Amino acid sequence: MIKQLNYNDLPEVLSVIHKSFATVAVEFNITRENCPNHTSFMKLETLQKRFSNGELMFAVHSGDEFIGFVGISDAGNGTYELHNLAVLPEYRQNGYGKMLIDYAKEKVRAFGGQKITIGIIEENTRLMNWYTANGFVHTGTRKFDHLPFTVGFMEWRDNK
Repeated sequence: MIKQLNYNDLPEVLSVIHKSFATVAVEFNITRENCPNHTSFMKLETLQKRFSNGELMFAVHSGDEFIGFVGISDAGNGTYELHNLAVLPEYRQNGYGKMLIDYAKEKVRAFGGQKITIGIIEENTRLMNWYTANGFVHTGTRKFDHLPFTVGFMEWRDNK
């Protein structure tokens, strides 16, 4: 049900990322004008560059269709960064996000990692609560001049 992506999968999975993050853009009034680099507007070249730089990308599928995505990258010293966890809106609330996050945790453990970090929209309390329910703790915030929201940082530590 979860597949590690190859380079040729990227155009298809980019559509999943765009559709998934579009709901966030609408909810938080994120536009191409006020946040051109938001995930909902990601360019294929960006995803391809991340893939070429070693980010591992995984997708959950239903039949032949990708319905969710997550990327992980090695940040060094046993820490991995989680990127763009996404589930298509029509498939949300069915456990696919938890499936992807649990899979990412398993991969990080297999690589000898002990920690996963993420950055989210701080004002997205629903998402923050979801990550908290999945073992993440809030570690701080930062306001970037180029973003119309505050970034909240969270991390998960392997206690096994």
